[in-house]
Amino acid sequence: MKNPYLYGYLPFITIILFSFSFSMLAISESLQLLHAIGVYNGMREFLSDLELRFVLLIVFVLLFFMIFSALKLIGETIHELGMLFFSKDKEGQTIHAARGGYVIFFFGAFASVIGSQSLLILVGIFVFTIFCYFIYNVYKKSQYMSIAGVIGLILFEVLTWFLLLSLVVYAVIKLYNGILASLPFA
Repeated sequence: MKNPYLYGYLPFITIILFSFSFSMLAISESLQLLHAIGVYNGMREFLSDLELRFVLLIVFVLLFFMIFSALKLIGETIHELGMLFFSKDKEGQTIHAARGGYVIFFFGAFASVIGSQSLLILVGIFVFTIFCYFIYNVYKKSQYMSIAGVIGLILFEVLTWFLLLSLVVYAVIKLYNGILASLPFA
């Protein structure tokens, strides 16, 4: 029995697992920050330690869920646009060719839960998972494309992600510098 929707639930579970992993790290870092700035004791007057951790977990899981969902949407859009430009597939076979790659993300997300106590390990697992999925995806779809199409697709996706991330980093730096310039002690 081969069901085309067999892997349909894996992206959702993957996003939840990655969100939970990054949230666990964010909770420990935010609690350290709250201790450092002296707000933790005041918050403990209203919430117990367990309640505070639970509220932070809900907030961070929702935040990371939104971020990873948006990244998945952007990534699929960039990939589909690249396939529009460089694929010669008229029947849509390439869309279903690499769906098995969702398993790579699932195992990467599962591994991220184990390494959720270290930012370096967590980011390393995330980047390694994306790299493995990208290689698998290009390999599976290269069967339906010419060599020039595969090279074009790879260059298009890498360049688009580089430009998008550069724009985000530039905007964050400009915002940070603007905030620092507006502070009275600067």
